[in-house]
Amino acid sequence: MRVIPFLFSFFLVLFYSPISAQEQAYLKGKVMEIQSEEALPGANVFWEKDPQRGVVTDIDGNFSIVLTELPAKLVISFIGFETSIRIIGPKDMEKSLRFYLRPDEVSLEEVIIRGRPADQNVRSLDMGKSTIPIETIRNIPALFGEVDLLRSLQLLPGVQTAGEGTTGLFVRGGSADQNLVQIDGAPVYNPSHFFGFFSVFNPDALQGVDFYKGNIPANLGGRISSVIDVSLKEGNYQKVQGEGGIGTISSRLTVDGPLFSENSSFTVSGRRTYADVFLRLSNDENLRNNSLYFYDLSGKFTFKLGDKDKLSVSGYFGSDYLGLSRQFGFGWDNWVNALNWTRTINDKTYFDLNAYYSRYRYEVNFDDPDIGFLWDNTLSESGVRGQWSYIPDNKTSLNWGFHSQLYQFNPVQLNPTPGSNIEPIATNPRNGLQHNFFFSTVREINDRISVEGGLRWGLYNQIGRGKVFVYEDEIPSPTSVILDSLSFNRLENIQFYQGLEPRIALRYLLRDDLSFKASYNRTFQYVQVASNSSAGLPIDRWIPAGAFIPPIRGDQYSVGFFKNLQDNIWELSLEGYYKDFRNLIDLRQGASILFTDNVETEILSGDGYAYGLEFLLKKNIGKTTGWLSYTYSRVWWQIDGISGDKRFNPRFDRPHDVTVVLNHEFSKRWSANMTFVYTTGQAVTFPIGSYEVDNQRLPLYGEQRNADRFPDYHRMDASVTWKNVDRGRKWRGSWNFSIYNLYGRKNPFSYQFTDIINDQINFDLNSGEEIVSRRPGVVMTYLFTFLPAITYNFEF
Repeated sequence: MRVIPFLFSFFLVLFYSPISAQEQAYLKGKVMEIQSEEALPGANVFWEKDPQRGVVTDIDGNFSIVLTELPAKLVISFIGFETSIRIIGPKDMEKSLRFYLRPDEVSLEEVIIRGRPADQNVRSLDMGKSTIPIETIRNIPALFGEVDLLRSLQLLPGVQTAGEGTTGLFVRGGSADQNLVQIDGAPVYNPSHFFGFFSVFNPDALQGVDFYKGNIPANLGGRISSVIDVSLKEGNYQKVQGEGGIGTISSRLTVDGPLFSENSSFTVSGRRTYADVFLRLSNDENLRNNSLYFYDLSGKFTFKLGDKDKLSVSGYFGSDYLGLSRQFGFGWDNWVNALNWTRTINDKTYFDLNAYYSRYRYEVNFDDPDIGFLWDNTLSESGVRGQWSYIPDNKTSLNWGFHSQLYQFNPVQLNPTPGSNIEPIATNPRNGLQHNFFFSTVREINDRISVEGGLRWGLYNQIGRGKVFVYEDEIPSPTSVILDSLSFNRLENIQFYQGLEPRIALRYLLRDDLSFKASYNRTFQYVQVASNSSAGLPIDRWIPAGAFIPPIRGDQYSVGFFKNLQDNIWELSLEGYYKDFRNLIDLRQGASILFTDNVETEILSGDGYAYGLEFLLKKNIGKTTGWLSYTYSRVWWQIDGISGDKRFNPRFDRPHDVTVVLNHEFSKRWSANMTFVYTTGQAVTFPIGSYEVDNQRLPLYGEQRNADRFPDYHRMDASVTWKNVDRGRKWRGSWNFSIYNLYGRKNPFSYQFTDIINDQINFDLNSGEEIVSRRPGVVMTYLFTFLPAITYNFEF
């Protein structure tokens, strides 16, 4: 904890330095698009005679700039729009200013994929942060033509995938459960549909996404690898409009517009697959009785309560279901609600309040007179977050607040159906209460140096209702003797943990277009998944920190160089990182954790580390846009009791990763997109031999874990889009033709080591009977080769 005194001293120097010799006056206003009157976040605002002291509009299009001597010319510019210049006089200070920008017909002929102001990657303190424009996500060729947010993030440096077609993310050496995915501030515990092949996010319903894999702000926490902060789209305040699409496996529709008046708006969105509809048309009765679908619904209602207050209420519900012949059913769903209130207290102080409730549940049922059962589980998180922001001048900002969370992990229950011989099972509930307090500040020391410091303090309690077992020698293991069990009432304290999480960042501007950055983050994670599946399954069991399971701790150090080329047309970055993990968990060999109350006896804990180098070259403007990225990374875990107590690579250790993303506009109507990915194969354990039991050959595995690898993975996807760009039409459509795995690469999904029977059929010449041949062999399973799709998209 030596870094804590240093951070405290750093704050003292920072805060007790004189900020300004005199009180400064500010000009405030709002920048909007002239036709729809939608806010334009990220617009540049500056005085013509002092362009270096400009500001950028916030997510609502608002800005506040230090006043200069009046009258003076104020310049407002935004890529894709005509620049506006207005003379500001003393009388303008007495009214609320609004600036309307008109689309630039010339610049719109070129594609722009920038989701942030020019020079932001060089001048900001952001490291390991990506802001992904929704339009960029839509242009990326997709599996079955289904545009997908999480699969798009897999194309960024430092992000690995769980396997073919899946949406699981492994960020800078972290496992999939170490990523915080949230919608409007509310966490999503299972962000995937259809066993991980699609994410829960309908792209038409999204406003934007911020992806943090390094230098995570102090107001965010709870996961040690990354934060995926998704915002639902705010509706249009002037007119009703909509968009949607009809695809190969699903259709979607989004409608937004004013709700009651120009001070309120709504957005509602829905999406559903229809594989089950076609199954009902089958002549096979067994197929007709099967079900396979997912759907999701989302909505956001926003109210402007005056010049200083805005309130939004958003919700999401998504559901999956797989049914086989009315005998087996498997379903899971997410239900997420969030309330956000933003208040402008004065010219320099702002307040944001976020309250949420997120619930995830799954249910498995099997209809059988002898062994029928119903298996279900529910978990939820409720929380409230308050944040104050104070901006004393254009060189300093301060943020502080709190975040309280209640985790409720209900019992895993297995109940027999009437007449079944199955014994009922019900585990004990596990609950946690966590309070976080955070503070951060950003200070521009001079034209070249900017610093950021932050501190988050987490106070976690495992609370009742629940039960804790007492083991002999206080060491839980499968062979440990249980001496006693302690029962705790509701909200009674069971186990307490606390941890300080410092955040420090530095930016040094070497030249106007080149900067050096460094950062350090410490984070704690108090809930994690105990699973033997790296890809993630709907039945994965989340485990809160408790008496025998301490929270995970992650420390990340990162440095990087950031440069812009050719007047910000190109962005170039090189980042290196080192991460240290403490208290990681993994399952014992042959562990069973789904229905046990003694989870601590089935897991082992240890430490790990990861390091990597990430290169990114990105083109933002022009007929051709896209990026090239390369990542070299390694991950090592060391857990006593696994791999002979020696270090080993988890499955998601994939040293080399190359990604190419290209988009080209041939004309206003025609465009083409291409992606190529190459990565080292997954780390796996292959058998070293075999043995026979009851005339059945079984694989024999060695002591060392994940010493082998799948073949390297590579794939190319492509798509072509035609758009109807006729102006004045109330209905505009476009067609997208895509091919997943263009050259039909058979990337292995799994290998099965088994006996190959009748690989070569022979017959007895005397009896004429078939001779069954049997030999050891390997069966490779792959999922997709050449896979075309077509989608019709529309807007009105």
